[in-house]
Amino acid sequence: MHGAPGSVGGMMGGSAASFPTHDDETVMHGAAERGGKKAAVGMGPEDVQAVLNLPVEERFQRLVGMSPGEMMQFRAALKPFERMQLMQGLTPAQMEIVAAMQGPAKVVGAEVLETRLLRDVASQRQLQAVMTDFWLNHFSVYLKKNQNEVYYLPAYQNGTILPNALGNFEQLLVATAESPAMLMYLDNWESIGPDSLAATRVKRVQQINPNGKIAQALPKGINENYARELMELHTLGVGGGYTQKDVIEVAKCFTGWTINRPYQGAGQMQRGFQRAGFGSGQGMQQEAGTPGEFVFEPNRHEGGDKVVLGHTIHEGGMNEGLEVLHILATSPATAKFVATKLAVRFVSDTPSPALVAKMAATFLKTDGDISAVLTTMFRSKEFWAPGVYRAKVKTPLEFLASAVRASDATVTNPLPLVQAMDRLGMPVWGMQTPNGYGWMAEDWVSSNGLLSRMNFALVLSGNKVNGTATDWAAVLGGPAEASAETEKELEARVLGQAASERTRAAVMAEFTNPTAQAQAAAGFVGPPVGSSDGQAMGGGLVKASVVKPAVQSEVPLDTMAGLLMGSPEFQRR
Repeated sequence: MHGAPGSVGGMMGGSAASFPTHDDETVMHGAAERGGKKAAVGMGPEDVQAVLNLPVEERFQRLVGMSPGEMMQFRAALKPFERMQLMQGLTPAQMEIVAAMQGPAKVVGAEVLETRLLRDVASQRQLQAVMTDFWLNHFSVYLKKNQNEVYYLPAYQNGTILPNALGNFEQLLVATAESPAMLMYLDNWESIGPDSLAATRVKRVQQINPNGKIAQALPKGINENYARELMELHTLGVGGGYTQKDVIEVAKCFTGWTINRPYQGAGQMQRGFQRAGFGSGQGMQQEAGTPGEFVFEPNRHEGGDKVVLGHTIHEGGMNEGLEVLHILATSPATAKFVATKLAVRFVSDTPSPALVAKMAATFLKTDGDISAVLTTMFRSKEFWAPGVYRAKVKTPLEFLASAVRASDATVTNPLPLVQAMDRLGMPVWGMQTPNGYGWMAEDWVSSNGLLSRMNFALVLSGNKVNGTATDWAAVLGGPAEASAETEKELEARVLGQAASERTRAAVMAEFTNPTAQAQAAAGFVGPPVGSSDGQAMGGGLVKASVVKPAVQSEVPLDTMAGLLMGSPEFQRR
Protein backbone atom coordinates (compact mmCIF):
# COMPACT_ATOMS: atom_id res chain seq x y z
CA MET A 1 0.00 0.00 0.00
CA HIS A 2 1.15 3.49 -0.74
CA GLY A 3 -0.13 5.03 2.45
CA ALA A 4 -1.88 7.95 0.77
CA PRO A 5 -4.56 10.00 2.49
CA GLY A 6 -7.78 8.12 2.11
CA SER A 7 -6.38 4.99 3.77
CA VAL A 8 -5.03 4.47 7.23
CA GLY A 9 -1.52 4.15 5.89
CA GLY A 10 1.17 2.30 4.10
CA MET A 11 2.04 -0.43 6.56
CA MET A 12 -1.20 -1.06 8.41
CA GLY A 13 -3.38 -4.04 7.75
CA GLY A 14 -6.51 -3.78 5.69
CA SER A 15 -8.61 -4.31 8.77
CA ALA A 16 -7.87 -0.75 9.84
CA ALA A 17 -8.23 0.86 6.45
CA SER A 18 -11.87 1.75 6.91
CA PHE A 19 -11.27 3.91 9.93
CA PRO A 20 -11.07 7.72 9.70
CA THR A 21 -8.04 9.49 8.30
CA HIS A 22 -6.86 12.93 9.39
CA ASP A 23 -9.02 14.44 6.66
CA ASP A 24 -12.03 12.61 8.02
CA GLU A 25 -11.54 14.38 11.34
CA THR A 26 -13.17 17.48 9.85
CA VAL A 27 -16.21 15.39 9.03
CA MET A 28 -16.06 13.65 12.41
CA HIS A 29 -16.04 16.94 14.28
CA GLY A 30 -18.98 18.16 12.23
CA ALA A 31 -20.84 14.92 12.87
CA ALA A 32 -20.10 15.23 16.56
CA GLU A 33 -21.48 18.75 16.62
CA ARG A 34 -24.59 17.75 14.69
CA GLY A 35 -25.18 14.30 16.13
CA GLY A 36 -23.27 14.24 19.38
CA LYS A 37 -26.32 14.98 21.49
CA LYS A 38 -28.22 12.12 19.94
CA ALA A 39 -25.30 9.67 20.00
CA ALA A 40 -23.49 10.41 23.21
CA VAL A 41 -25.39 12.74 25.52
CA GLY A 42 -24.48 12.00 29.10
CA MET A 43 -21.31 10.00 28.35
CA GLY A 44 -19.66 9.95 31.73
CA PRO A 45 -17.67 7.77 34.16
CA GLU A 46 -20.43 5.16 34.47
CA ASP A 47 -20.65 4.78 30.69
CA VAL A 48 -16.89 4.41 30.41
CA GLN A 49 -16.88 1.80 33.17
CA ALA A 50 -19.66 -0.11 31.43
CA VAL A 51 -17.46 -0.42 28.33
CA LEU A 52 -14.38 -1.35 30.36
CA ASN A 53 -16.29 -4.10 32.18
CA LEU A 54 -17.34 -5.85 28.97
CA PRO A 55 -15.65 -9.12 27.99
CA VAL A 56 -12.78 -8.56 25.59
CA GLU A 57 -14.54 -9.35 22.32
CA GLU A 58 -17.71 -7.48 23.30
CA ARG A 59 -15.61 -4.50 24.38
CA PHE A 60 -13.86 -4.44 21.01
CA GLN A 61 -17.14 -4.69 19.10
CA ARG A 62 -18.64 -1.92 21.24
CA LEU A 63 -15.69 0.36 20.40
CA VAL A 64 -15.86 -0.45 16.68
CA GLY A 65 -19.59 0.23 16.68
CA MET A 66 -19.31 3.73 18.14
CA SER A 67 -20.26 6.66 15.94
CA PRO A 68 -17.64 9.42 15.48
CA GLY A 69 -19.51 11.64 17.93
CA GLU A 70 -19.81 8.89 20.51
CA MET A 71 -16.12 8.01 20.18
CA MET A 72 -15.15 11.63 20.77
CA GLN A 73 -17.34 11.76 23.87
CA PHE A 74 -15.91 8.46 25.09
CA ARG A 75 -12.33 9.65 24.62
CA ALA A 76 -13.09 12.86 26.53
CA ALA A 77 -14.53 10.90 29.46
CA LEU A 78 -11.73 8.31 29.56
CA LYS A 79 -9.27 8.85 32.41
CA PRO A 80 -5.54 8.30 31.76
CA PHE A 81 -5.31 5.21 34.00
CA GLU A 82 -8.32 3.71 32.20
CA ARG A 83 -6.59 3.75 28.83
CA MET A 84 -4.43 0.75 29.65
CA GLN A 85 -7.48 -1.07 31.04
CA LEU A 86 -9.30 -0.42 27.79
CA MET A 87 -6.58 -2.21 25.82
CA GLN A 88 -6.17 -5.19 28.17
CA GLY A 89 -6.80 -8.49 26.44
CA LEU A 90 -7.06 -7.09 22.94
CA THR A 91 -4.96 -8.67 20.23
CA PRO A 92 -2.25 -6.53 18.60
CA ALA A 93 -4.45 -6.17 15.50
CA GLN A 94 -7.42 -5.06 17.62
CA MET A 95 -5.25 -2.59 19.54
CA GLU A 96 -4.06 -1.10 16.26
CA ILE A 97 -7.64 -0.74 15.01
CA VAL A 98 -8.76 1.01 18.20
CA ALA A 99 -5.75 3.32 18.07
CA ALA A 100 -6.44 4.06 14.40
CA MET A 101 -10.03 5.01 15.20
CA GLN A 102 -8.77 7.67 17.56
CA GLY A 103 -5.90 8.96 15.43
CA PRO A 104 -4.86 7.06 12.30
CA ALA A 105 -2.03 9.44 11.51
CA LYS A 106 -0.49 8.59 14.89
CA VAL A 107 -0.54 4.87 14.16
CA VAL A 108 0.83 5.27 10.64
CA GLY A 109 3.47 7.67 11.89
CA ALA A 110 4.65 5.26 14.56
CA GLU A 111 5.01 2.49 12.00
CA VAL A 112 6.84 4.78 9.58
CA LEU A 113 9.38 5.61 12.27
CA GLU A 114 9.75 2.03 13.42
CA THR A 115 10.06 0.38 10.01
CA ARG A 116 12.71 2.81 8.82
CA LEU A 117 14.80 2.06 11.91
CA LEU A 118 14.20 -1.68 11.67
CA ARG A 119 15.42 -1.75 8.07
CA ASP A 120 18.73 -0.22 9.14
CA VAL A 121 19.08 -2.69 12.00
CA ALA A 122 17.88 -5.92 10.39
CA SER A 123 18.59 -5.62 6.65
CA GLN A 124 20.71 -8.38 5.16
CA ARG A 125 21.51 -6.08 2.22
CA GLN A 126 23.57 -3.58 4.11
CA LEU A 127 24.91 -1.56 1.19
CA GLN A 128 21.39 -1.10 -0.14
CA ALA A 129 20.21 -0.13 3.35
CA VAL A 130 23.08 2.33 3.78
CA MET A 131 22.43 3.90 0.38
CA THR A 132 18.70 4.08 1.06
CA ASP A 133 19.49 5.98 4.24
CA PHE A 134 21.92 8.19 2.30
CA TRP A 135 19.33 9.17 -0.31
CA LEU A 136 16.55 9.59 2.25
CA ASN A 137 18.84 12.13 3.88
CA HIS A 138 19.94 13.71 0.57
CA PHE A 139 16.32 14.06 -0.57
CA SER A 140 15.19 14.82 2.95
CA VAL A 141 11.55 15.28 3.92
CA TYR A 142 10.12 16.02 7.35
CA LEU A 143 7.51 13.89 9.12
CA LYS A 144 5.77 16.84 10.75
CA LYS A 145 5.41 19.07 7.68
CA ASN A 146 1.69 18.60 8.27
CA GLN A 147 -0.63 15.80 9.31
CA ASN A 148 -0.86 14.50 5.74
CA GLU A 149 2.88 14.10 5.14
CA VAL A 150 3.06 10.94 7.22
CA TYR A 151 0.77 9.07 4.81
CA TYR A 152 3.20 9.62 1.96
CA LEU A 153 6.35 8.42 3.71
CA PRO A 154 5.87 4.64 3.33
CA ALA A 155 5.69 4.94 -0.45
CA TYR A 156 8.53 7.47 -0.43
CA GLN A 157 10.86 5.10 1.41
CA ASN A 158 9.80 1.79 -0.15
CA GLY A 159 8.68 2.85 -3.63
CA THR A 160 10.75 5.94 -4.45
CA ILE A 161 14.13 5.68 -2.70
CA LEU A 162 14.74 1.98 -1.97
CA PRO A 163 14.34 0.62 -5.54
CA ASN A 164 16.59 3.37 -6.94
CA ALA A 165 19.21 3.52 -4.19
CA LEU A 166 21.84 1.70 -6.27
CA GLY A 167 20.46 2.51 -9.70
CA ASN A 168 20.48 5.54 -12.00
CA PHE A 169 20.62 9.03 -10.50
CA GLU A 170 18.33 10.64 -13.06
CA GLN A 171 15.68 7.99 -12.49
CA LEU A 172 15.99 8.58 -8.75
CA LEU A 173 15.74 12.33 -9.29
CA VAL A 174 12.57 11.96 -11.37
CA ALA A 175 11.09 9.58 -8.80
CA THR A 176 11.64 12.08 -5.99
CA ALA A 177 10.26 14.95 -8.09
CA GLU A 178 7.07 12.97 -8.69
CA SER A 179 6.82 11.76 -5.11
CA PRO A 180 3.78 13.10 -3.21
CA ALA A 181 6.00 13.21 -0.10
CA MET A 182 8.37 15.66 -1.80
CA LEU A 183 5.58 17.56 -3.55
CA MET A 184 3.90 18.08 -0.20
CA TYR A 185 7.05 18.82 1.80
CA LEU A 186 8.42 21.50 -0.55
CA ASP A 187 4.97 22.81 -1.49
CA ASN A 188 5.17 22.25 -5.24
CA TRP A 189 1.80 20.50 -5.14
CA GLU A 190 0.09 23.88 -4.69
CA SER A 191 2.20 25.84 -7.18
CA ILE A 192 0.26 27.29 -10.13
CA GLY A 193 1.36 29.42 -13.06
CA PRO A 194 0.31 33.10 -12.84
CA ASP A 195 -1.22 32.95 -16.33
CA SER A 196 -2.67 29.45 -16.07
CA LEU A 197 -6.37 28.57 -16.22
CA ALA A 198 -6.27 27.66 -12.54
CA ALA A 199 -4.88 31.11 -11.68
CA THR A 200 -7.75 32.73 -13.56
CA ARG A 201 -10.20 30.77 -11.46
CA VAL A 202 -8.40 31.72 -8.27
CA LYS A 203 -8.67 35.39 -9.18
CA ARG A 204 -12.36 34.98 -9.94
CA VAL A 205 -13.08 33.38 -6.56
CA GLN A 206 -10.98 35.97 -4.71
CA GLN A 207 -12.76 38.83 -6.46
CA ILE A 208 -16.15 37.46 -5.42
CA ASN A 209 -15.24 36.95 -1.76
CA PRO A 210 -11.61 37.92 -1.05
CA ASN A 211 -11.86 37.24 2.69
CA GLY A 212 -13.73 33.95 2.44
CA LYS A 213 -12.28 30.66 3.63
CA ILE A 214 -12.17 29.21 0.13
CA ALA A 215 -10.39 32.23 -1.31
CA GLN A 216 -7.87 32.16 1.52
CA ALA A 217 -7.19 28.44 1.09
CA LEU A 218 -6.75 28.41 -2.68
CA PRO A 219 -3.20 28.30 -4.15
CA LYS A 220 -1.75 31.76 -4.53
CA GLY A 221 0.68 31.27 -7.44
CA ILE A 222 4.16 29.96 -8.14
CA ASN A 223 5.99 28.37 -5.23
CA GLU A 224 9.79 28.40 -5.60
CA ASN A 225 10.69 26.07 -2.72
CA TYR A 226 11.18 22.89 -4.72
CA ALA A 227 12.96 24.62 -7.60
CA ARG A 228 15.47 26.18 -5.21
CA GLU A 229 16.18 23.05 -3.21
CA LEU A 230 16.29 20.94 -6.37
CA MET A 231 19.33 22.89 -7.54
CA GLU A 232 20.93 23.81 -4.21
CA LEU A 233 20.52 20.53 -2.31
CA HIS A 234 19.60 17.80 -4.77
CA THR A 235 21.82 18.46 -7.79
CA LEU A 236 24.13 21.42 -8.50
CA GLY A 237 24.94 22.47 -4.95
CA VAL A 238 25.74 25.93 -3.64
CA GLY A 239 27.84 27.73 -6.21
CA GLY A 240 26.60 25.39 -8.95
CA GLY A 241 26.08 28.21 -11.42
CA TYR A 242 22.36 28.89 -11.09
CA THR A 243 20.75 32.26 -10.40
CA GLN A 244 17.49 33.46 -8.87
CA LYS A 245 16.19 33.84 -12.42
CA ASP A 246 16.89 30.13 -12.95
CA VAL A 247 14.97 29.32 -9.77
CA ILE A 248 11.92 31.18 -11.07
CA GLU A 249 12.12 29.56 -14.49
CA VAL A 250 12.49 26.08 -13.01
CA ALA A 251 9.52 26.74 -10.74
CA LYS A 252 7.46 27.64 -13.81
CA CYS A 253 8.49 24.38 -15.49
CA PHE A 254 7.17 22.42 -12.51
CA THR A 255 3.79 24.14 -12.23
CA GLY A 256 1.15 21.47 -12.65
CA TRP A 257 3.20 18.77 -10.88
CA THR A 258 0.80 18.12 -8.03
CA ILE A 259 -1.07 15.53 -5.95
CA ASN A 260 -4.40 14.07 -6.96
CA ARG A 261 -7.00 14.98 -4.33
CA PRO A 262 -4.68 15.16 -1.31
CA TYR A 263 -7.49 16.30 0.96
CA GLN A 264 -10.30 14.11 -0.32
CA GLY A 265 -13.21 14.07 2.06
CA ALA A 266 -12.57 17.44 3.70
CA GLY A 267 -16.27 18.16 4.10
CA GLN A 268 -17.65 21.64 3.50
CA MET A 269 -14.33 23.08 2.35
CA GLN A 270 -14.06 20.35 -0.28
CA ARG A 271 -17.55 21.04 -1.59
CA GLY A 272 -16.77 24.73 -1.62
CA PHE A 273 -13.78 24.11 -3.88
CA GLN A 274 -15.98 22.11 -6.23
CA ARG A 275 -18.65 24.80 -6.35
CA ALA A 276 -15.93 27.30 -7.22
CA GLY A 277 -15.08 25.21 -10.27
CA PHE A 278 -11.93 23.55 -8.95
CA GLY A 279 -13.03 19.95 -9.45
CA SER A 280 -11.48 17.95 -6.66
CA GLY A 281 -10.65 21.06 -4.69
CA GLN A 282 -7.04 21.62 -5.71
CA GLY A 283 -7.39 23.20 -9.15
CA MET A 284 -7.99 19.91 -10.97
CA GLN A 285 -10.93 19.21 -13.25
CA GLN A 286 -10.66 15.45 -12.85
CA GLU A 287 -11.96 12.74 -10.59
CA ALA A 288 -10.02 9.88 -12.18
CA GLY A 289 -6.94 8.41 -10.58
CA THR A 290 -6.03 7.41 -7.06
CA PRO A 291 -6.23 10.07 -4.34
CA GLY A 292 -2.85 10.98 -2.95
CA GLU A 293 -0.83 10.03 -6.03
CA PHE A 294 1.21 12.20 -8.39
CA VAL A 295 -0.63 13.83 -11.27
CA PHE A 296 0.24 16.48 -13.84
CA GLU A 297 -2.53 19.08 -14.10
CA PRO A 298 -2.30 21.11 -17.36
CA ASN A 299 -4.70 23.76 -16.03
CA ARG A 300 -2.11 24.74 -13.43
CA HIS A 301 0.87 24.83 -15.78
CA GLU A 302 2.48 28.09 -16.85
CA GLY A 303 2.70 28.13 -20.63
CA GLY A 304 5.40 29.59 -22.85
CA ASP A 305 9.10 28.93 -23.29
CA LYS A 306 11.52 29.15 -20.36
CA VAL A 307 15.29 29.55 -20.13
CA VAL A 308 17.09 27.42 -17.51
CA LEU A 309 20.87 27.55 -17.10
CA GLY A 310 21.17 28.87 -20.64
CA HIS A 311 18.96 26.10 -22.10
CA THR A 312 15.71 27.05 -23.80
CA ILE A 313 12.88 24.86 -22.55
CA HIS A 314 10.14 24.93 -25.15
CA GLU A 315 6.55 24.80 -24.01
CA GLY A 316 5.71 21.15 -23.45
CA GLY A 317 3.65 20.64 -20.34
CA MET A 318 5.03 17.97 -18.03
CA ASN A 319 7.97 17.35 -20.37
CA GLU A 320 9.39 20.74 -19.34
CA GLY A 321 10.04 19.46 -15.82
CA LEU A 322 11.52 16.23 -17.15
CA GLU A 323 13.85 18.19 -19.42
CA VAL A 324 15.01 20.30 -16.47
CA LEU A 325 15.71 17.16 -14.45
CA HIS A 326 17.75 15.73 -17.33
CA ILE A 327 19.80 18.92 -17.62
CA LEU A 328 20.51 18.88 -13.90
CA ALA A 329 21.20 15.14 -13.67
CA THR A 330 23.81 15.29 -16.45
CA SER A 331 25.53 18.47 -15.28
CA PRO A 332 29.22 18.26 -14.28
CA ALA A 333 28.35 20.37 -11.24
CA THR A 334 25.86 17.71 -10.13
CA ALA A 335 28.43 14.95 -10.69
CA LYS A 336 30.91 16.76 -8.46
CA PHE A 337 28.31 17.62 -5.82
CA VAL A 338 26.99 14.06 -5.52
CA ALA A 339 30.49 12.55 -5.64
CA THR A 340 31.61 14.86 -2.84
CA LYS A 341 28.66 13.95 -0.62
CA LEU A 342 29.26 10.24 -1.18
CA ALA A 343 32.95 10.61 -0.40
CA VAL A 344 32.17 12.53 2.78
CA ARG A 345 29.68 9.84 3.79
CA PHE A 346 31.98 6.89 3.14
CA VAL A 347 35.59 8.05 3.22
CA SER A 348 36.50 11.27 5.01
CA ASP A 349 35.09 14.56 6.24
CA THR A 350 37.66 16.14 3.90
CA PRO A 351 37.91 13.77 0.91
CA SER A 352 40.79 14.26 -1.50
CA PRO A 353 39.98 16.24 -4.66
CA ALA A 354 41.52 13.41 -6.69
CA LEU A 355 39.01 10.89 -5.34
CA VAL A 356 36.07 13.24 -5.93
CA ALA A 357 37.28 13.88 -9.48
CA LYS A 358 37.49 10.14 -10.24
CA MET A 359 34.01 9.53 -8.84
CA ALA A 360 32.56 12.51 -10.73
CA ALA A 361 34.15 11.28 -13.96
CA THR A 362 32.51 7.89 -13.50
CA PHE A 363 29.19 9.59 -12.78
CA LEU A 364 29.34 11.48 -16.10
CA LYS A 365 30.71 8.54 -18.10
CA THR A 366 27.97 6.17 -16.93
CA ASP A 367 25.10 8.70 -17.05
CA GLY A 368 24.77 8.70 -13.29
CA ASP A 369 25.13 4.99 -12.50
CA ILE A 370 25.25 5.05 -8.70
CA SER A 371 26.71 1.55 -8.38
CA ALA A 372 29.50 2.41 -10.79
CA VAL A 373 30.37 5.55 -8.81
CA LEU A 374 30.46 3.51 -5.58
CA THR A 375 32.65 0.89 -7.24
CA THR A 376 35.12 3.58 -8.29
CA MET A 377 35.22 4.79 -4.70
CA PHE A 378 35.57 1.33 -3.14
CA ARG A 379 38.44 0.42 -5.48
CA SER A 380 40.34 3.64 -4.98
CA LYS A 381 43.52 3.83 -2.94
CA GLU A 382 42.02 6.78 -1.08
CA PHE A 383 39.22 4.60 0.30
CA TRP A 384 41.74 2.20 1.88
CA ALA A 385 44.32 4.79 2.93
CA PRO A 386 45.52 4.28 6.54
CA GLY A 387 44.70 7.88 7.41
CA VAL A 388 40.99 7.43 6.65
CA TYR A 389 40.44 3.75 7.44
CA ARG A 390 38.06 3.51 10.41
CA ALA A 391 38.35 7.24 10.94
CA LYS A 392 34.78 8.36 10.16
CA VAL A 393 32.63 9.05 13.22
CA LYS A 394 29.28 7.29 13.14
CA THR A 395 26.12 9.33 13.10
CA PRO A 396 23.71 8.53 15.96
CA LEU A 397 21.65 6.39 13.58
CA GLU A 398 24.71 4.42 12.51
CA PHE A 399 25.78 4.05 16.13
CA LEU A 400 22.40 2.76 17.34
CA ALA A 401 21.93 0.39 14.40
CA SER A 402 25.44 -1.01 14.72
CA ALA A 403 25.08 -1.42 18.49
CA VAL A 404 21.86 -3.39 18.12
CA ARG A 405 23.44 -5.52 15.39
CA ALA A 406 26.64 -6.11 17.37
CA SER A 407 24.55 -7.17 20.35
CA ASP A 408 22.63 -9.68 18.22
CA ALA A 409 19.63 -8.21 20.00
CA THR A 410 16.06 -9.39 19.51
CA VAL A 411 13.74 -6.43 18.88
CA THR A 412 10.08 -7.03 19.63
CA ASN A 413 9.07 -3.38 19.98
CA PRO A 414 11.15 -0.83 18.05
CA LEU A 415 9.37 2.24 19.43
CA PRO A 416 11.78 2.62 22.42
CA LEU A 417 14.67 2.57 19.94
CA VAL A 418 12.92 5.32 17.97
CA GLN A 419 12.69 7.31 21.20
CA ALA A 420 16.35 6.60 21.88
CA MET A 421 17.20 8.29 18.59
CA ASP A 422 15.67 11.47 19.98
CA ARG A 423 17.90 11.24 23.02
CA LEU A 424 20.90 10.68 20.76
CA GLY A 425 20.05 13.88 18.88
CA MET A 426 18.97 12.47 15.52
CA PRO A 427 15.18 11.93 15.47
CA VAL A 428 14.01 9.59 12.73
CA TRP A 429 12.39 11.58 9.90
CA GLY A 430 13.00 14.54 12.19
CA MET A 431 15.13 17.00 10.18
CA GLN A 432 12.89 20.01 9.70
CA THR A 433 15.02 21.78 7.08
CA PRO A 434 15.54 20.15 3.65
CA ASN A 435 19.34 19.99 3.87
CA GLY A 436 19.21 16.73 5.88
CA TYR A 437 21.49 15.65 8.72
CA GLY A 438 25.24 16.18 8.48
CA TRP A 439 27.78 13.43 7.82
CA MET A 440 30.78 15.09 9.49
CA ALA A 441 32.20 14.55 12.97
CA GLU A 442 31.61 18.18 13.90
CA ASP A 443 27.87 17.58 13.54
CA TRP A 444 27.84 14.88 16.22
CA VAL A 445 30.92 15.00 18.45
CA SER A 446 30.20 16.77 21.73
CA SER A 447 30.58 15.86 25.38
CA ASN A 448 26.82 15.47 25.83
CA GLY A 449 26.49 13.47 22.61
CA LEU A 450 29.26 11.04 23.53
CA LEU A 451 27.88 10.66 27.06
CA SER A 452 24.47 9.79 25.63
CA ARG A 453 26.07 7.17 23.41
CA MET A 454 27.91 5.58 26.34
CA ASN A 455 24.73 5.55 28.41
CA PHE A 456 22.76 3.93 25.61
CA ALA A 457 25.47 1.32 25.06
CA LEU A 458 25.35 0.31 28.73
CA VAL A 459 21.55 0.32 28.85
CA LEU A 460 21.33 -1.81 25.70
CA SER A 461 24.05 -4.25 26.70
CA GLY A 462 22.51 -4.59 30.16
CA ASN A 463 19.22 -5.78 28.63
CA LYS A 464 17.46 -2.69 29.94
CA VAL A 465 15.96 -1.31 26.71
CA ASN A 466 12.22 -1.85 26.47
CA GLY A 467 11.25 -4.15 23.61
CA THR A 468 14.84 -5.27 22.99
CA ALA A 469 16.55 -8.30 24.51
CA THR A 470 20.28 -8.96 24.67
CA ASP A 471 22.19 -12.04 25.83
CA TRP A 472 25.96 -11.66 25.75
CA ALA A 473 26.62 -15.19 26.95
CA ALA A 474 24.76 -16.43 23.87
CA VAL A 475 26.75 -14.07 21.65
CA LEU A 476 29.93 -15.68 22.98
CA GLY A 477 28.55 -19.16 22.35
CA GLY A 478 27.63 -20.19 25.86
CA PRO A 479 28.01 -19.31 29.55
CA ALA A 480 30.91 -16.95 30.08
CA GLU A 481 32.46 -15.13 32.98
CA ALA A 482 33.82 -11.60 32.59
CA SER A 483 37.60 -11.88 32.45
CA ALA A 484 40.58 -10.56 30.54
CA GLU A 485 40.24 -13.35 27.99
CA THR A 486 36.52 -12.71 27.61
CA GLU A 487 37.21 -9.02 27.09
CA LYS A 488 39.54 -9.80 24.19
CA GLU A 489 36.92 -12.09 22.65
CA LEU A 490 34.33 -9.32 22.96
CA GLU A 491 36.73 -6.91 21.26
CA ALA A 492 36.84 -9.19 18.23
CA ARG A 493 33.06 -9.63 18.13
CA VAL A 494 32.01 -6.06 18.95
CA LEU A 495 34.82 -4.01 17.42
CA GLY A 496 36.07 -6.36 14.74
CA GLN A 497 39.60 -5.51 15.82
CA ALA A 498 41.73 -5.25 18.93
CA ALA A 499 41.02 -2.31 21.20
CA SER A 500 43.70 0.17 22.12
CA GLU A 501 45.53 -0.37 25.38
CA ARG A 502 43.82 2.69 26.79
CA THR A 503 40.36 1.38 25.93
CA ARG A 504 41.17 -2.09 27.28
CA ALA A 505 42.47 -0.67 30.54
CA ALA A 506 39.35 1.47 30.96
CA VAL A 507 37.05 -1.49 30.33
CA MET A 508 38.93 -3.73 32.77
CA ALA A 509 38.88 -1.03 35.42
CA GLU A 510 35.14 -0.32 35.16
CA PHE A 511 33.32 -3.54 34.22
CA THR A 512 32.91 -4.59 37.86
CA ASN A 513 31.27 -1.28 38.79
CA PRO A 514 28.00 -2.49 40.39
CA THR A 515 26.09 0.67 39.50
CA ALA A 516 27.36 1.40 35.97
CA GLN A 517 24.25 0.18 34.20
CA ALA A 518 21.87 1.80 36.69
CA GLN A 519 23.67 5.13 36.36
CA ALA A 520 23.51 4.84 32.57
CA ALA A 521 19.77 4.07 32.70
CA ALA A 522 19.21 7.12 34.91
CA GLY A 523 21.22 9.26 32.49
CA PHE A 524 19.46 7.93 29.43
CA VAL A 525 15.91 8.76 30.38
CA GLY A 526 13.72 8.38 27.33
CA PRO A 527 11.79 11.47 26.27
CA PRO A 528 8.11 11.48 27.20
CA VAL A 529 5.54 10.85 24.53
CA GLY A 530 5.57 14.07 22.56
CA SER A 531 8.97 13.80 20.89
CA SER A 532 9.58 11.30 18.08
CA ASP A 533 6.81 8.99 19.20
CA GLY A 534 4.79 12.10 19.97
CA GLN A 535 5.07 12.99 16.30
CA ALA A 536 3.39 9.72 15.59
CA MET A 537 1.47 8.67 18.68
CA GLY A 538 0.46 12.02 20.16
CA GLY A 539 -1.78 11.67 23.17
CA GLY A 540 -3.02 8.24 22.10
CA LEU A 541 -3.29 5.12 24.16
CA VAL A 542 0.01 3.55 23.18
CA LYS A 543 3.01 4.75 25.13
CA ALA A 544 6.47 3.36 25.65
CA SER A 545 9.62 4.30 27.52
CA VAL A 546 13.19 3.53 26.51
CA VAL A 547 14.32 1.93 29.76
CA LYS A 548 12.60 -1.09 31.27
CA PRO A 549 10.85 -0.22 34.54
CA ALA A 550 11.93 -3.37 36.37
CA VAL A 551 15.16 -3.10 38.33
CA GLN A 552 17.60 -5.74 37.10
CA SER A 553 20.85 -6.83 38.67
CA GLU A 554 24.13 -5.73 37.18
CA VAL A 555 25.95 -8.35 35.11
CA PRO A 556 29.68 -7.67 34.72
CA LEU A 557 29.75 -9.33 31.29
CA ASP A 558 27.01 -6.97 30.09
CA THR A 559 28.86 -3.96 31.48
CA MET A 560 32.05 -5.07 29.74
CA ALA A 561 30.25 -5.31 26.40
CA GLY A 562 28.58 -1.94 26.94
CA LEU A 563 31.85 -0.22 27.72
CA LEU A 564 33.30 -1.57 24.47
CA MET A 565 30.30 -0.29 22.49
CA GLY A 566 30.81 3.10 24.10
CA SER A 567 34.52 3.13 23.25
CA PRO A 568 36.16 5.43 20.67
CA GLU A 569 36.85 2.41 18.46
CA PHE A 570 33.14 1.56 18.22
CA GLN A 571 32.20 5.20 17.57
CA ARG A 572 34.09 5.02 14.27
CA ARG A 573 33.27 3.00 11.20
